[in-house]
Amino acid sequence: MTKYNKALALLLTLASGVFCASASAAEKIGVIDVQAVFQQLPQAAAIESNINAEFKDRIEEIQRLQTDIKFYMEKQQREAATMSAAQKKELEDKIRTLGAEYQEKAKPLDQDLRQRQGEERNRLLGLIKQSIDKVGAAQKYDIILQSSAVAYLGDEADNLTAKVIEEASKMK
Repeated sequence: MTKYNKALALLLTLASGVFCASASAAEKIGVIDVQAVFQQLPQAAAIESNINAEFKDRIEEIQRLQTDIKFYMEKQQREAATMSAAQKKELEDKIRTLGAEYQEKAKPLDQDLRQRQGEERNRLLGLIKQSIDKVGAAQKYDIILQSSAVAYLGDEADNLTAKVIEEASKMK
């Protein structure tokens, strides 16, 4: 039995020695809140305004169609009692035509907007990634994690969000 206890003690000693050796070579770990970086970048606001300007005419046309449809629907409800059958049919046809036109234009606009926003978001995420790499290399971090994946951060100096925002703001 003593041989078994000695072997177990030796095994535990060796295992704890390996654990301590790996712990002493701890890596420098930083965290970053990518969502906060994305929201605070001046490029993000510029991109949003550029996209809105790019699709301005189409957006205004969709809004005009929505306003017209709403107007004619309210008119139909308001004046249904005093309208003739022909007037009701004409108004229903007008609403149906405007609705079809709205559907025909709104869906492609939505798809184009989403595609364009996705392209720009991916470009910004690439810029953020370059900034993270640059800050991580300059500060000699071994690992940088997303802040939402970290339960505890001992030193707030390891939160690199502000540094990455500053670095990414300089890039184009």
